[in-house]
Amino acid sequence: MRKAPALSAPEPSREAILDFIDAEREAGREVGRREIAKAFGLSGGGKIWLKRLLKELEEEGETGGDGVDRPVHPRGALPPVLLCEIKGKDRDGDAYGVPLEWNEAEQGVAPRILIERPREFRAKRHAAPAPAFGDQVLLKLTRLKGVEGYAYSGRVLKVMGKGKAQVLGIFRAMPDGSGRLIPIDKKAQGREAMIPKGQTGDAEDGDLVSVALRSESRFGPPEAQVKERLGSLKSERAVSLIAIHAHGIPNVFQPATIAESEAVRPVGTAGREDWRDLALITIDPADAKDHDDAVHAAADSDPDNPGGHIVTVAIADVAAYVRPGSALDREALERGNSVYFPDRVVPMLPERISNDLCSLREGEDRPALAVRLVLKADGSKKSHSFHRILMRSAAKLSYQQAQAAIDGQGDEKGAAVRDTILMPLWAAYGVAARARDARQPLDLDLPERKLILKPDGSVDRVVVPERLAAHKLIEEFMILANVAAAETLEKAGSLLIYRCHDEPSLEKMRALGEVLASIGIKLPKEGVLRPALFNRILGMIKGSENEILINEVVLRSQAQAEYVAENYGHFGLNLRRYAHFTSPIRRYADLVVHRALVASQRFGEDGLPKGTTLETLREVSTRISAAERRAMAAERETVDRLIAHFLADQIGASFDGRIGGVNKAGLFVKLDGTGADGFIPASTLGADYYRYDEAAHALIGERTGESFRLGDRVHVKLVEAAPVAGALRFELLSAGRAATGGGLGGRGLAPRRGKGGAFGGPPGGRSGPGRFAKGKSGKPKSGKRR
Repeated sequence: MRKAPALSAPEPSREAILDFIDAEREAGREVGRREIAKAFGLSGGGKIWLKRLLKELEEEGETGGDGVDRPVHPRGALPPVLLCEIKGKDRDGDAYGVPLEWNEAEQGVAPRILIERPREFRAKRHAAPAPAFGDQVLLKLTRLKGVEGYAYSGRVLKVMGKGKAQVLGIFRAMPDGSGRLIPIDKKAQGREAMIPKGQTGDAEDGDLVSVALRSESRFGPPEAQVKERLGSLKSERAVSLIAIHAHGIPNVFQPATIAESEAVRPVGTAGREDWRDLALITIDPADAKDHDDAVHAAADSDPDNPGGHIVTVAIADVAAYVRPGSALDREALERGNSVYFPDRVVPMLPERISNDLCSLREGEDRPALAVRLVLKADGSKKSHSFHRILMRSAAKLSYQQAQAAIDGQGDEKGAAVRDTILMPLWAAYGVAARARDARQPLDLDLPERKLILKPDGSVDRVVVPERLAAHKLIEEFMILANVAAAETLEKAGSLLIYRCHDEPSLEKMRALGEVLASIGIKLPKEGVLRPALFNRILGMIKGSENEILINEVVLRSQAQAEYVAENYGHFGLNLRRYAHFTSPIRRYADLVVHRALVASQRFGEDGLPKGTTLETLREVSTRISAAERRAMAAERETVDRLIAHFLADQIGASFDGRIGGVNKAGLFVKLDGTGADGFIPASTLGADYYRYDEAAHALIGERTGESFRLGDRVHVKLVEAAPVAGALRFELLSAGRAATGGGLGGRGLAPRRGKGGAFGGPPGGRSGPGRFAKGKSGKPKSGKRR
């Protein structure tokens, strides 16, 4: 890093900071808050000043981000490694791509990235992968100057997924031997393709098929040819196949991976501490098939720690069986995480590993990595230590069993361990909760729907499971273990993958402020942004008719958590450092953290390879973050499709709901009970012309002033359902607000007539489980991810 110019003032000028950032970036070096502070000799209050300055520069458009280790770069600049989609070729014949995750509404037009051609001497033996149109590729970016139309070039590191040159849909057979394709894409509803006789392959009515579009017509549907039959969808049990194939989720293990898993043999006590006498227990959902974490607690007998507790968290030692570079490891990285559908699980690792050797079964010896946490009486951590152990679970309980036993109403199994195991855990959680409450993490309260399926795979009912204190107990201990893992690895100077969550952007905060203003709550504009601010807002509306709405709006304002190799903290949890350690069976990030602990603590030879670099972990972080977003989308779409199946025979029925999104195309309504999302086209609202008011989050009639706003209660009729796309269309039965309407939550009951219309896509900014939300941090099977 070059030396900053000598300055007489204790704080450098804005221009000096910007010049330094530009010079570092031009030299190809990354620059973050740490590098700037070091270059200008800033410490203590100077670092605080620098953080505020960088935030101001970001808001003014001068820079694009800051953090303790996070790179600072010109606004609109891209990270050094990025997942992109190949969009085509320019007039010179060079391929170009655009960032895969790009919101044009918030970020403007996506930048084009020139795809570098492999050098001649590498063309045969060392050529980079050759991407095709539509491929998803991982690129190593380089800034360009003076190249028309391009700010970056990108070298292909890996082709992550093949392009969608073919279209997925449901095959419907016609009497003459031809067929038609019903597309699965919600946005493509109404745009079917015809499949001529002789081009249907072996597809049968109701099959999910992949077709190649052969010709387009200005006056009729395009023609297509069936290329692959992917499975029958005559049963709702196969609905998740749509999401699996549409998102390219690997769901069949390679023969080499299966062979390797079957050849693995259980490990013994060699090189491990024998903790089989410690009464560790697993507490999981009642339908859990694998158990990757166990807990134990006891009062601390140390006289120097009165009122303290010792909490032990033991996690299945997946690193002992999945070695770096092996077939198991390569496929686990490709999958990134397990994917949980209502009717099936697509696991990251074969069942031999996930449900057998690494499942902490009751009464069976299992290898584990354990952290022993010493808590003070106020819940703060006094110390912690990691151990590689052999353990034996003393009991397997469900959350319901554990909670009932703690409450003194348990069954025989719960009662047997209540006094000796559960109550010490409950006492330790009591002190840990004090520290959590003092830390004030973001405390959202959003009901989580769960689909209960019939034996045939169709939806029986939609329920909102009760959130028990036992859930919170396990969640808090998992968070403590995750923090301890990050702290230990930082202290050891080890590379690792962090789980980070950025604070809300200025634009998101402004939008939140507008919604709050409409119900009479003023959002403070001064001071450092903390989760406690949101908690105060949520406390103000608790128990009111706006409670669910504001919880959803606050969730929507949050950034998306991600995996990164350079830490910038976790805003939602209000933690300076955080890593995922507690679920290596189903998350690759956790496996990397386990390997880093094995290496840094000298637990064995199966840790993080010595040649691992920061660049390597950046690439891994990018890949597994993309895999997580892929899983989130697939899980959400499958739930939408199943609920659309569930409601398809209720056309004409009326429902109560709430407006959950508004844009110029229409209203997005979430139904009470099922939580189903549907669309009301603006053209069907009445005789008036409805103008979209972005600041008010409303459609407002130009002539009447009648309005429909985010959060309004509505009464609707279901007029159309497309189960394959997971799309619902409603007709509005209730009236909107009068021109002199009041705050959010109003509801008109006057009947109205609607008109037909097309399906709409999801509301802008719709939140999914990948944004910060409550849930057991070590167990993504709940559908929530921290």
